[in-house]
Amino acid sequence: MSETMIALVTGANKGIGYEIAAGLGSLGYRVGVGARDAARRETAVEKLRAAGVDAFGVPLDVTDDQSVTDAAELIERLAGRLDALVNNAGVSGEMGPGWVQDPTALDLEVLRSVLDTNVMGVVRTTNAMLPLLRRAASPRIVNVSSSVGSLARQTDPDIEMPIMAAYAPSKSFLNALTVQYARQFAGTNILINAACPGLVATDFTGFQGPRTPEQGAATAIRLATLPDGGPTGSFFEDDGVVPW
Repeated sequence: MSETMIALVTGANKGIGYEIAAGLGSLGYRVGVGARDAARRETAVEKLRAAGVDAFGVPLDVTDDQSVTDAAELIERLAGRLDALVNNAGVSGEMGPGWVQDPTALDLEVLRSVLDTNVMGVVRTTNAMLPLLRRAASPRIVNVSSSVGSLARQTDPDIEMPIMAAYAPSKSFLNALTVQYARQFAGTNILINAACPGLVATDFTGFQGPRTPEQGAATAIRLATLPDGGPTGSFFEDDGVVPW
């Protein structure tokens, strides 16, 4: 089995996910570029390879059981194990004016679709990849979350945040799941943490935000490459721990 470290990044064809893949690749990881759209996925792989990254495409729709199973089988064939899983794929759901999701007018189908990607998609993907992760010496799982999932910050009157009745609770749910996985993995070599990229200018935010995708990727890359004995079951941003 190859000694090269193997990583899978979901939603890696653009934005923060692409930069996480690029960053891990620059550290010598062989990187699976997980994405639904075939053309965008292959474009990202070609761009990464041109930059010297050992990248390969992984067809992956985190909302589809068969797609996730097929992705795990592909990584099994190509690499035999997985050292790092970065659950980056996410959706915001339909927004109203001012990037607001009004809870009093929330379409339940919007809520279901957000949860299916941001929560169920993470469980679906993580559990499918666990047999591969368990073959690694120091497996790492990173769930890309958001500070809007912090209840402490959402309820702080001095912090201005939009009302996002589908997206924000999905990230709170993801944070809570991260803790449950960490408790289950206690006493093993698997470390799992949540990462907040900050407000990054990508198509996800309408290219509004003070941070670059490269800056947004930094915390996830750090958590994906933690040394043995590092933190687990925590929520981090550039400046340290994010309050739950």
